[in-house]
Amino acid sequence: MLDILLSQLASGLVLGGLYVLIAIGLSIIFGLLGIVNFAHGVFFTLGAYFALTLYQYFGWPSVILSPVAVGAIGMLAERLLIRKLYDKEPLVSLIVTFALALFVEATVRYIWGGIGQPFSSPPLLAGFLIWGPILITKYRFAVFVTTVAVLIALWLFLEHTPFGRILRAGSRDPEMVGLLGINLPKVLTWVFGLGCAISGIAGVLAAPLWTITPAMATNAIMPAFVVVAIGGLGSFAGAVIAGLLVGVVIALTIQFWPEASGAVMYVFMALMLLLRPRGLLGERWERFE
Repeated sequence: MLDILLSQLASGLVLGGLYVLIAIGLSIIFGLLGIVNFAHGVFFTLGAYFALTLYQYFGWPSVILSPVAVGAIGMLAERLLIRKLYDKEPLVSLIVTFALALFVEATVRYIWGGIGQPFSSPPLLAGFLIWGPILITKYRFAVFVTTVAVLIALWLFLEHTPFGRILRAGSRDPEMVGLLGINLPKVLTWVFGLGCAISGIAGVLAAPLWTITPAMATNAIMPAFVVVAIGGLGSFAGAVIAGLLVGVVIALTIQFWPEASGAVMYVFMALMLLLRPRGLLGERWERFE
């Protein structure tokens, strides 16, 4: 029983890491742009499909370009559509980004078809790793290590670079940033692209674990909203903790009560918000209150 429990915990941490990557991108966009981006999940899907296409034509090393392409598409979407939503009510942005999600999903179905496509992990990462009672595939372990590396790099970027400080200042007071002579519209475009690229990284990592389908965005966006709600808006650490908790809770539920695995994260979110309405490490954000 102990080996099963520890193996499920390890799998839950991997799943939670993917949720963290999706939620971090969503939180960055919401925190700075004030946009409820319901289309965030389709950028996860695009990351998976771009990875599949690049792999088929150029091999595994080219897959690293997939998040870059997703980020570029996100920046284009911000310039053409999202920028018009900044002074609108949150409900408007929710409706428009939902329509964008439907459009992108329909486009994916047109280009790649609606049938699920498998995507094998790299041959180098085939097989299992065994540490005492813990059994985990080499690819899942690589996904977790990559997720940790991406999160550390993102934290260093936000905390210790001039552009990262601009992002954090703009999330609090965008008018002040504009008065300092900083080209705020350009910053917002890069922010949206960064959030989409992070979601694309999650899509690349998840592709060999999940069957690639146009509807996989739904499996990404709902957990992302749950993680942001539990962790607290504006909290990097909160999103990380919440994502890992959600992943572990889902993995354990799949093992011991599979019928409830689809609903457990929503129950978990409801209980957490009853105890802490702002989330685990949520802050007070005046611009949304």
